[in-house]
Amino acid sequence: MLFPYIISEQNLDKNIDHVFGEATSWFVDAILAEIPITSTIGIPWVLVVLILGASYFTIYFKFVNIRSFFTAINVVRGKYDALENSEQEMFYTPSPNISSKDTKAKNDNKDTNGEVSHFQALTTAVSATVGLGNIAGVAIALSIGGAGATLWMVVVGVLGMSSKFVECTLGVKYREINNEGKVFGGPMYYLTKGLKEKGYAKLGKVLSVLFAVMCIGGSFGGGNMFQVNQAFKLLNHVVISDNSILHGQGWVFGVIMAILVGVVIIGGIKKIASVTDKIVPFMVLIYIGAVLTVLVLYSSAIPAAFGAIWDGAFHPEGVLGGFVGVLIQGFRRGAFSNEAGVGSASIAHSAVKTRFPASEGLVALLEPFIDTVIVCTMTALVLIITGQIQTGVEISDEQGVLLTASALESGVSWFPYLLTIAVLLFAFSSMIAWSYYGYQAWSYLFGRGKRTEYLYKFIFCCFTVIGAAATLNAVTDFSDAMVFAMMVPNMIGLFLLSDKVKEELKRYKKNIKKMMS
Repeated sequence: MLFPYIISEQNLDKNIDHVFGEATSWFVDAILAEIPITSTIGIPWVLVVLILGASYFTIYFKFVNIRSFFTAINVVRGKYDALENSEQEMFYTPSPNISSKDTKAKNDNKDTNGEVSHFQALTTAVSATVGLGNIAGVAIALSIGGAGATLWMVVVGVLGMSSKFVECTLGVKYREINNEGKVFGGPMYYLTKGLKEKGYAKLGKVLSVLFAVMCIGGSFGGGNMFQVNQAFKLLNHVVISDNSILHGQGWVFGVIMAILVGVVIIGGIKKIASVTDKIVPFMVLIYIGAVLTVLVLYSSAIPAAFGAIWDGAFHPEGVLGGFVGVLIQGFRRGAFSNEAGVGSASIAHSAVKTRFPASEGLVALLEPFIDTVIVCTMTALVLIITGQIQTGVEISDEQGVLLTASALESGVSWFPYLLTIAVLLFAFSSMIAWSYYGYQAWSYLFGRGKRTEYLYKFIFCCFTVIGAAATLNAVTDFSDAMVFAMMVPNMIGLFLLSDKVKEELKRYKKNIKKMMS
């Protein structure tokens, strides 16, 4: 009975925030530490690793992000499904995807090699990345770096497609399937099993444990508390009146969201995928529909907006170091938006029904394209043409959401309500996807029993209520830092196992060529 009062008490919020911040600031500062470029501008070292890694994979795989783009679309469309159903395969080498603990796992029936379709795996992963980063994050980038930051967001989105291809191919190649047909995959498994194959068994074990711990923390914070907190703030601002009994009562919203999330995640990845494959297209259509309407209304200003993006990217006006500032803000928001290289998406893609790991790697490269190249660019255009951006003023995530709402409102007065619906769906879908990511990491560390599964899901739902009611900035900063820190063990594994990915890509391409001939 006292729970709603306790979690909404402002003094308690501040005390917890202060104590937790003091205890974890060293970790946050270490992960988000910046390499100084000028006296006033720095670039986070994690961002350098993400961009360099994505660039390396793009070159190593001969621009797979561009050359195989339409092949990826065809995989999602089902054009090559005959390969999955073929009784015989030229160039087939079985992947070590059966757990040693589950010797009765069915590998003879190809339909049991996974739980969801290519489209469902894609929508589950997209649901975790398309969210507030596309709405608030873009506004923040443009406020600091100007219109030119948009171009660098697109660049990092295109580069990130290669990283997503690599990690998701490995996710399928080294996944495990138990005797019930349940899939367990992600960096925890390809770091352990893949690096063991390469003779780095101890390194792989250490890296996989580090990744799992940080993934669990990230699922509670950035994938849960932050999402529900920001969704309630927009709902509270746009929909709930000041004199309403629900005004500022975040715990009520948190309980409702926790119940909805709990109902979905209890069913596992199949239930999550069945929800996301309906929610994701709907929420993206709502948001893009509103944005396109505003773009049509302001169509005469679009050429000038593209001109501002191009000029701002290479010839920014203002203080010394403006170019570096624009580039960094564009790269930062692009990389942190699509999470390419972090490894989280490979957990969702591992559950796909396929016998070709590279097929899902190709599907995964569409994710940064949808998230960053399309959604982020459209958001940027709306913000630019409606004059909502004041360059040189750093803003918060909440202010970023409200700027986008104002941009949409300038087109149609009731569009902020549509944005609120989209944000609620973004938050909900991100939460259910991240609950799956966190559970996979949890099961890797603590076992796959029903008790451990329900314990994690109960804790996850409790954090949903806390996240909606409390103002725990230090907690979300720490959890966000854990998400970015996941990149460290993951990128080491991607680099060491890139030759395995190349083998899988060649095998899949050969089979496609054979089928089409």
